[in-house]
Amino acid sequence: MTAESDSFQSDGGGYGPEPPRPTGLLDMLSVAAVVVDAAGRIVFWTPQAEDLFGYTSEEALGTYAARLFIQPEHLPAVAKLFAEVLETGRSWAGAFPVRHKDGSTRLTEFRNMRLLDDLGDVYALGIAADHSLLQRVETDLALCERLINQSPIGIALLDPDLHYLLVNPALERIDATPAEDHIGRRLRETLPLPDIDTIESALRQVLTTGTPLLDQYHVGRPPADPEHEHAWSLSFYRLEDPGGRTLGAAISFVDVTERHRAAAEADRARRRLALVADASTRVGTTLEVEQTARELAEIAAPELADVVAVDVLDSALACRRTRKPDNGPELFRALALKAAYPSVALRAADPPGDLAAYEGDRLVTLCVHTARPVLVRHVGEHDLPRIARDAEATSLLARAGVHSYLAVPLIAHGEVLGALDLKRTRNPAPFDEDDVVLASELASRAAVAIDNARWFQSVRNTALTLQRSLLPDHPPHHTGLELASRYQPAQATSEVGGDWYDVLPLTEDKTALVVGDVMGNGIDAAATMGRLRTATCAYADLDLEPGAVLQHLDKITCDLEHYIVTCLYAVYDPGTGLCHMANAGHMPPALARPGRPPELLELPTGAPLGVGGVPFETTTVELGPGDLLVLYTDGLVETRHHPIDDRLNVLLGFLDEPSRPLEETCDLLLYGLRHPDDHDDVALLVARVR
Repeated sequence: MTAESDSFQSDGGGYGPEPPRPTGLLDMLSVAAVVVDAAGRIVFWTPQAEDLFGYTSEEALGTYAARLFIQPEHLPAVAKLFAEVLETGRSWAGAFPVRHKDGSTRLTEFRNMRLLDDLGDVYALGIAADHSLLQRVETDLALCERLINQSPIGIALLDPDLHYLLVNPALERIDATPAEDHIGRRLRETLPLPDIDTIESALRQVLTTGTPLLDQYHVGRPPADPEHEHAWSLSFYRLEDPGGRTLGAAISFVDVTERHRAAAEADRARRRLALVADASTRVGTTLEVEQTARELAEIAAPELADVVAVDVLDSALACRRTRKPDNGPELFRALALKAAYPSVALRAADPPGDLAAYEGDRLVTLCVHTARPVLVRHVGEHDLPRIARDAEATSLLARAGVHSYLAVPLIAHGEVLGALDLKRTRNPAPFDEDDVVLASELASRAAVAIDNARWFQSVRNTALTLQRSLLPDHPPHHTGLELASRYQPAQATSEVGGDWYDVLPLTEDKTALVVGDVMGNGIDAAATMGRLRTATCAYADLDLEPGAVLQHLDKITCDLEHYIVTCLYAVYDPGTGLCHMANAGHMPPALARPGRPPELLELPTGAPLGVGGVPFETTTVELGPGDLLVLYTDGLVETRHHPIDDRLNVLLGFLDEPSRPLEETCDLLLYGLRHPDDHDDVALLVARVR
């Protein structure tokens, strides 16, 4: 093809191939591919080509391309360009009018290039897309770029690990950091916000759930004006491509400083309201129920009360459905206890961790039954028995000088979880309605964090139990191999993932070694892992080559909604000493041989399972006595702060003694490579040839 009009022009970028675009954009453009042999006959025809040109593969294959969709007046130019591409190997790109099957002429964007096969035969590859659709997408992208750059609202785009990808000029002005200095850095390195942990936690929640968080109020001192507080309304969104794959997150910053200053001026006399802002950063910093309760107690004492207790209903803590409130007793578990100074009132309270049953006439029970605060401004002798757990505690509270009492319910999503119990002894002022409002605000914030933590712990425990139940027991004896394995879940701040390993006995004393990783976390990922492990066992029994096993697993994974899986499948034959391996997007196995430096085996990486339609190659490696093969998931080596090549070199450094006991090798790898704040689980399988 050659240009004959203004629209039929080279893209000006030379003849080299353009960098690949994201898959989502390719899908949106429905890019077609056509391969023509040296005689001009069509030999390959993609489904997208049928959509673009109207001809089915049966109609197109074997047909001369020029006769099929080139207008007669353009044939000489096309023939000249076709010959030039095949002879010189130079690519060509531009727009050209093409005849559609329905007889219409459509302007199509082309990129043509020469192909050579292993026999030296020459072909021409044509990549095509609808010109008007391409222009519309380019226009939309340009419009989005202008809107972002000219917006008065600060905008930041982050990758899934919360590193900056892009910021607009408005955000540059907010944190006084040039756009180029943001890229690759984390939020906490540039944002002047004291509750940056809360922001990062909210962003991770948005990345996990996909539910936006809007109008999150945050206050800080920007570098451009460090003497004064500024306020912003932050909104968090998850970014996805058209296929639903998570690309990262976006944050918008709306400056609401004037509104904040007006409110602060009106409330300046209410010093205790600063407690609410303090609680927003100090309460709920972790997904641990006990820690959140302690944070609430430490916030409330001594600013709000002299003695603070946080008690949660045992049924709520166990995530059991609470019964309809009545006048009966309630079983509480004490989670936190804090006093502003040493006091005998501490001895009257239930120690953290203890269970205590309170009758229906107790004020704390009344608080959870009615889901309303209970205020006793001036505590008299007849009130103390309704506050204390027993007669001894009543006496201790009297000795401590308790003169005012307040209990407010911990309510999250309409469910009463427990109560915040407040007493004043040295502070002479009785609790009033302002204290009720403040205490209720603190309790409300803490209740949400406690609710999140209790459900997180419940779901994580369930997922971990499911994960461990699906993994195999310690591998039995296998001919020619000595084996050891480990599974280590993610740390407490992350959910359990879908990593697994397996050792499968095959016919003729062969053994299959499998390590895989379901990209995701929680119960769904663990359940998906179990399904794939079962399927792997079934296909292994068929004695297929590793590449064929992965091909079958790929088909199964394609049917699992929203899941991508990496997997390494190896079969060792002790009779021949050969190990056959195939890789589906997984980390390369490590091999340590006696007397030789450890190395990473160079296997064709392959696409992850679930991509669909990609073949998997089988590679054969000869193993000798004493050779050590290490299979692992990415959680062992990947971190957010180190290049993967450096981490793989560290892994190889731990394999300098292949004769080391395998259990010791497993422990050495886990403790040497894992960090306490790692956010991914690890499956590790080590095999040594006997």
